[in-house]
Amino acid sequence: MEKKYPAAYEAYLYEFHASRDYFECHELLEEYWKVHPGDPQSETWVGLIQLAVSSYHHRRNNFRGALLMMLQSRQRLTAGRLDELGLDGEAVCALIMKRITAIEAGEPFVDFNLPIIDEALLARGLQRAEHEGIRWAAASRDEDELIHRHKLRDRSDVIAARAEAASRRKLPPSAL
Repeated sequence: MEKKYPAAYEAYLYEFHASRDYFECHELLEEYWKVHPGDPQSETWVGLIQLAVSSYHHRRNNFRGALLMMLQSRQRLTAGRLDELGLDGEAVCALIMKRITAIEAGEPFVDFNLPIIDEALLARGLQRAEHEGIRWAAASRDEDELIHRHKLRDRSDVIAARAEAASRRKLPPSAL
């Protein structure tokens, strides 16, 4: 019987391997995690979010941020929980250790793939990539909108929420 996974997780894997949009990986899984607070995989979701955020930082040469996120990811992700999500958990944990070593050595970012052992899960990702005309597991594109995505997105809702919080606390918005 084919195992079902949350759509946000499958979308995360797609973005991680096809578009290489690590920022989007973080957004997708974080949104899912926030609306499912009692999910037994909560720690794993956070660990995978941190793995994507680390990759985003590393690609931008933010080695400090990349290392911090990868170390936190390592603390949250366990081989057994990753196995439950159709990944080779031991291999993912080994990859994380290699990434930590590379970041500490100041090595430039290189895309990597999460070893998906659930064949149906992998097939769905490959099929979506083919349908969208994107090559699965290709190297990242060197485009500002991918690499510097956090600077280019519309943050007006975040700014408005911060201003509202500041007004409730009677602080100027610039204090946030």
